[in-house]
Amino acid sequence: MSSPPPPPPPPPDRTIVCVDCGGTAHLLTTWPSDDPPRPGDVLVYRCSDCLDRWDVVMPDGGEDATGWAD
Repeated sequence: MSSPPPPPPPPPDRTIVCVDCGGTAHLLTTWPSDDPPRPGDVLVYRCSDCLDRWDVVMPDGGEDATGWAD
């Protein structure tokens, strides 16, 4: 008997705080409804204040967005 598959990770945050200016960076990446983001996928954000782009790797369940384990 095999174990059940792990639950899907929570959805990515729609906004993050821009590290450079403190403004709001919005998620640009989209996925089809039948293929949600998974750990290791790249999330692309754009700051609405300074226009910087942020590429963040989708963490697994044991990490936060910084990559540090809980």
